[in-house]
Amino acid sequence: MPKFLFILMIFLTFPVFGFDLPVSRIPDDSHLRARMKDTWLIDSSARALSMRPVIETLESGERVRISVTEGREEFMVLFSRELVRDAGSGAFPGWAQGSWIFTRRKDTGAGINIRIFLRSDQNTYIQFKPFDAEKSQMEVILYGGIIARFVIVPVPFERLYTMQLNEILRLVENKFPVRYFEPEIGVYRDNRAFVANVRRHIGPLRFADDGAVDENGNYVFIETLRSQNPQRAGLNCSGFAKWLIDGLLRPVTGNRLSIEPLKAPHGQRGSSFTEYWEESRDIFFGLDWIRNLAAAANSALRSPAYGVLDEFEVRANYFNSVLIHQNNSYVIESYPGFMREAGFGVEGLYPLLYTLAIDEPYSFYLAAVSNEIANPSSPRGTPRLRQYYHVAALVPYFDENGIFRIVVFESAAETSFTAFRNRYPGHFVSLVRIPITSGFEP
Repeated sequence: MPKFLFILMIFLTFPVFGFDLPVSRIPDDSHLRARMKDTWLIDSSARALSMRPVIETLESGERVRISVTEGREEFMVLFSRELVRDAGSGAFPGWAQGSWIFTRRKDTGAGINIRIFLRSDQNTYIQFKPFDAEKSQMEVILYGGIIARFVIVPVPFERLYTMQLNEILRLVENKFPVRYFEPEIGVYRDNRAFVANVRRHIGPLRFADDGAVDENGNYVFIETLRSQNPQRAGLNCSGFAKWLIDGLLRPVTGNRLSIEPLKAPHGQRGSSFTEYWEESRDIFFGLDWIRNLAAAANSALRSPAYGVLDEFEVRANYFNSVLIHQNNSYVIESYPGFMREAGFGVEGLYPLLYTLAIDEPYSFYLAAVSNEIANPSSPRGTPRLRQYYHVAALVPYFDENGIFRIVVFESAAETSFTAFRNRYPGHFVSLVRIPITSGFEP
C-alpha cells in the first residue's frame, strides 16, 4: 500500500491521536523481528556488533531501521520506526511509535532488556526484563514515573523477541494502563486556546514585588492594598496567579476577585507549634492564596460543590517510584506521593502532570512551592519551618501533533518547565486544579 494512502486511512478510520495510532493498531513487526532474530538478537555479540544498519518495509508501508549502538558493557539493537510526522524525511529517532530497543550484554550476548515505545515520545514506554526461566517482568515508564513495576509476564524473556505486541499486552491486560498512551488531542482544544490567550495578554505585564490588581482593576500592594506607582506598577507571583483567575472569571461573573479574602487561612494546615510563627513569617501565604483562588474558580466555573478543598486539591498519584538521573545513569527511588503538610516532591512533578493531563484534560494547576527554611533576619534559634513562598501556574496539555507540553506562567512571565523544576530541587509543591474555559479576559 502506498505510504500516503496508509497515512490517510489512519486519519479517516481512528480517533485523532496526533500522528500516532491507538496502541492496538500499531502495525505489527513481529515477522521482521523473527527474520532478524538469529543474526541480530541471539548471535554472538561480535557478530551482532558487526552488522551494518538496514532499512526494511513492513506490510503496512512503514519503514524500520535496524541498527546497533555500542556502550561500555552493553549494546542495543534498535528496530526504529520512521517518524510518521516526518514521513519520507528519513527520520528514525529510535522512539517513534512502534520502535523496539533490545539491550544485550557485550560479554555474554544475553538479552537483558526490551524497551517498546507505544507513542512517539521518548519519555513514555514499556520495558521488559527476565524474571526467571519461565517468566518475564514488565515496567511502565511515564516521564520518569514508574506507573507499573514488577508486573509478571508468563512467558520466557526470549519468547518476547518475536511475539506480536498485542499478544504481549493481552498477557498483562488488567495491569497495563493503556489510557496513558492514547491521549485524544481534540479534548485539549480549550487548553491550547487558554495558553494562546494568556500569551497574547502577557506582553505588557511586568514584575513588581507584592503587586496585584484589585477588584476595581487598580494596581495595588497585596499587604496594604495601597496603590502602586503607575510608572512601576506590576504583579508578583501571587498577583499574577490572581490575574490568571480573574481572566477566567470575568467572562462568566463580570467581576475580578477582591484581594483581602484571598489572604485568609483556608483549610487544615500547620499545627499549634506553627501558629506562633504564622504572623511573623507568613509561612502559609502561598498555600492559602492558591486554595482561595481555586475555591472561587471552581465555585463559579463548575458549581459551589466543587469549591471545597477535598474537591480541588490534588492528592492522588499513580506511581510510587521515580527514575532519578545521577552520574550519567538512572537510579530508582521511592516516591511517597502526596504529603498533607507539603504536597508533592518536585522530582515526581513531571510524571504527575502527565497523568493529570490524561485523567483531567480540562484543568490546569496552581502550584505553591515550599521548603523548610529559617528566616535569616530572625534571631538564632529560630526554627526551620515549611514556608510556601512562590506561586506558579502549570498548564499540561497535548498540542495539535499529540506532543505533551507543560507551560509555566509565573511572576508576570512565561518560563519553562525545565527551568521551574531545576530551580527547586528537593522542594515540594501543593497543587490545586482550576477548570479551563474558552473565555479569557484579564
